[in-house]
Amino acid sequence: MKISSQVYVRGSIEAVDMYCTAFGLAKTLEIKDETQNAYAHCELTLNSELFLAVSEAPQSCDVSKKTSWQTMAFNVYDMGTEEAVRKAYDVLSHGGTVIDPLGPCDWNPYCSNLIDKFGVFWWIAI
Repeated sequence: MKISSQVYVRGSIEAVDMYCTAFGLAKTLEIKDETQNAYAHCELTLNSELFLAVSEAPQSCDVSKKTSWQTMAFNVYDMGTEEAVRKAYDVLSHGGTVIDPLGPCDWNPYCSNLIDKFGVFWWIAI
């Protein structure tokens, strides 16, 4: 059995490019919708392993602006260096909401909680 993560956002093409920049991901499967202006499904990988799938949110999906803690978060950790965490932070926080700025917490020396401009909640850490 396996489990993987997928996000549904408005502006899926921009979101995919942002996530690739933030985490150094590669697009390995790209299926655009009938308009060719959004992803029906796009798989992003790191070192040939699935990292995240992204799709355009249907109209019935709640994509309202999020500015506080959520019930789900994507935890990206063991990023290797403060520089890698800072790069992801700079990319993801642009137009988003920082919940906890970069710094230490009780269980990690360099991390942050934030919500990107697409409403996706992230915890990023060294």
